[in-house]
Amino acid sequence: MSVVVASDLDRTLVYSEAAARLGLGVADPTPELVCVEEYLGAPMSFVTRGAVELLRELAERTTFVPTTTRTREQYARIVLPGRVPEFAICANGGHLLVDGESDPDWHAGVRAALAVRAAPLGEVVAHLERVARPEWTHKLRVAEELFAYLVVERAALPGEFVPEVSAWAGERGYGVSLQGRKLYLVPDALTKGDAVREVARRVSAEAVFAAGDSLLDIELLRAADAGVRPGHGELAESGWAAPGVEALLAQGVTAGEEIAAWLLARSGVVGSAGLKRRPG
Repeated sequence: MSVVVASDLDRTLVYSEAAARLGLGVADPTPELVCVEEYLGAPMSFVTRGAVELLRELAERTTFVPTTTRTREQYARIVLPGRVPEFAICANGGHLLVDGESDPDWHAGVRAALAVRAAPLGEVVAHLERVARPEWTHKLRVAEELFAYLVVERAALPGEFVPEVSAWAGERGYGVSLQGRKLYLVPDALTKGDAVREVARRVSAEAVFAAGDSLLDIELLRAADAGVRPGHGELAESGWAAPGVEALLAQGVTAGEEIAAWLLARSGVVGSAGLKRRPG
């Protein structure tokens, strides 16, 4: 059976050193970590030792599709265990990579949809420049000329800012997502789900399974036959639920390992990791 497994990366499968400890008490030991991303010579993102074999089997036995809001440049820093995926989705669906190269027809279609269904990105950037205060804003970034985000000091972010900017953005066809220190404004028409459906079409998939933790992963989870989310993140905090989406209790990097195991087991794969097939 042809199976597509599409998973968000940051805080779903891979974790910064700080995020790895989500859900752990002060005295709890951090599981043994394996670095999967370096930046400027420093380790940045990790998975557990136990997740390594699970991810390797996913890459070998399924059409495994890393699915991320990261730009192509940021995604290129990630080196997951196993063979290099044939497909990857970057910029929240704005780029569909095939053997590492962005599919130009897909990207052109995305651009055409955004021109019709979302306000110009320049309008969003100008608004953020007006309302973001330097005392709690570190950076304003534009990603792939598709969406914008702020890097903020989370503890200093005024409580009313996110609701206010969400209301403003919603009137212009944009959604808002606060993930860690990043506040994203992303067009509603730019979704991971659409790109995953395209991959499933190309490989004639009989089933699609997905994982994600944030509001930007909702359409990804809806595009799947079944999905899973960790016990942390925007979806958990908001209580979001949908038929066929399992909510794990685990948080942090241990949730990443559980998600990899869930995806592998749900895909009907039984390998050296010793997993049993779960009922559908």
